[in-house]
Amino acid sequence: MTQPNLPLTGACLCGAVQLHVTAAPLLTLACHCRDCQKLAASAYSLTVMFPAAAVTTTGELVLGGLHSAERKHYYCPNCLSFVLSRLKAAPERVNLRASLLDDLTWFTPFVEIMSAEKQPWADVPARHSYARFPTTAEALAELMADYAKTIAPPPPPSPETGPA
Repeated sequence: MTQPNLPLTGACLCGAVQLHVTAAPLLTLACHCRDCQKLAASAYSLTVMFPAAAVTTTGELVLGGLHSAERKHYYCPNCLSFVLSRLKAAPERVNLRASLLDDLTWFTPFVEIMSAEKQPWADVPARHSYARFPTTAEALAELMADYAKTIAPPPPPSPETGPA
């Protein structure tokens, strides 16, 4: 896995909602739940979790999809592209739909969730798989720490060893 070149940019299908991201992702995921299958019109949705402070949008976003007090999904009101999700329990993070980013050459799902509902032919190259979700905040923190190691830039060459 590689680290993306920052800042990341993207847009909804019609371009009315623009995305700008200034920090490295915290985690990349493929969700196989039936809700995501329906929302994405695919076998799974692709998500990139970012620090909320690093994500800015321009253009109007509207609440939509199957949402609750705990989980909010936001869409472009013009083209109805699914843009991002916010969780009440984690206001410090934003879950952005990966397919809206302009450059995805760095993206690989690190975790797949809701594999109990996945289509039998839908395989993704995720390193971690959960039938539902990671069950604790500690498990999620460990996944994010493990992911951070995979995208960390290589250390600078030391004077003793020279360039890598």
